[in-house]
Amino acid sequence: MFRLVVLLALVIVISVHSLAQNTNSSTPTERPRTTTNTNQSQPERPVTDTSKPTIVSPAPRSQNRTIVTPPQVPGSAAVVAAFNSLLDGIRKADVKSVTNVYWNSPRLVLFNNNGTVTKGWEQMRKNRESSYPDITDVKLDVRDVSVIMLGRDGALVSCLWTQSQTYKGTPETASGRMTLVFRRVGNAWKAVHLHTSPDKEDPSRIPPSERTPSPEPTPPPQ
Repeated sequence: MFRLVVLLALVIVISVHSLAQNTNSSTPTERPRTTTNTNQSQPERPVTDTSKPTIVSPAPRSQNRTIVTPPQVPGSAAVVAAFNSLLDGIRKADVKSVTNVYWNSPRLVLFNNNGTVTKGWEQMRKNRESSYPDITDVKLDVRDVSVIMLGRDGALVSCLWTQSQTYKGTPETASGRMTLVFRRVGNAWKAVHLHTSPDKEDPSRIPPSERTPSPEPTPPPQ
């Protein structure tokens, strides 16, 4: 009887000890798997493709700034340089500097501020040579300059201008609007057409149908 009790006790101890070993061995085998998978997945999230747009997204904004900035339009800088050469030549009453900006062709056409027309480069040069020696103290103010590129070989420049000078000893002042059409001729930009007009209405030159209506007089208070 004593041996039977000892045997039963031994079986119970062995069973409990085996159960404890199974329980302890199962816990660490599954935790490392969970921990290992978690550690591998965590660093990958910040490196996924979802973070890349935040790095490249500023590129479209810089392109828009490039599109909307005039000096970066191809060819515009050379056109502006030619336009400035014309203005400097007028300020100095320099025939060569002014005529060099224009297209040396019989097809050159200038619509002048006084309503006349100059046709051909030679006639334009003769007009400058006859008037510039009597002109001094030129002051030319140009504002609201606009440059529009017409493809790779054409451009349109418009502005408002005010010019004062002394002609044969008499001071004079004029103002108006000006449009210049530039064309690429070889490696240079040349003005192929000029159109100037007054910037104020002249009733003597405007038919009644095109005149600006006069405002109605304000009735006196009752």
